Amino acid sequence: MSKSEVPEIRKQATFRASIEKVWATVATQEGIEAWFMPNDFKPELGHTFTIQSPFGPSVCKVLEMEPPNRLAFSWGEEGWKITFLLEEAGNETAFTLIHSGWGAADEIHPGGPGQTNKEIRERMNQGWEAIVQDKLRQVVEA
Repeated sequence: MSKSEVPEIRKQATFRASIEKVWATVATQEGIEAWFMPNDFKPELGHTFTIQSPFGPSVCKVLEMEPPNRLAFSWGEEGWKITFLLEEAGNETAFTLIHSGWGAADEIHPGGPGQTNKEIRERMNQGWEAIVQDKLRQVVEA
């Protein structure tokens, strides 16, 4: 990675929930909707689906599917990739979210309101923090 590339976002949490429950929450249409956004996800390699974001629909595609440990999908047309990693830790589950594919820091992000990749990444970094630590935690630990 060159200095001008935006680093990936990485969020980690340990949930008081079984790996099966966390997987069902991050790898099903209903689960993803409960903590993230409305969608028509299907847990099938190669499946194209749409996330209904506040900025409009985003086309996604399932790139990796290894139940119950790994799910990765493309998000939008800007080269973003979202990866969920799950690891059993006794009665808990260690969860990692990785948002990669940002490109050059000073490049204007094609899907944003005239902001650079760096500016969009900083906003998304804060959003993912709240989503993983608060919203996802509430759903899987309920």
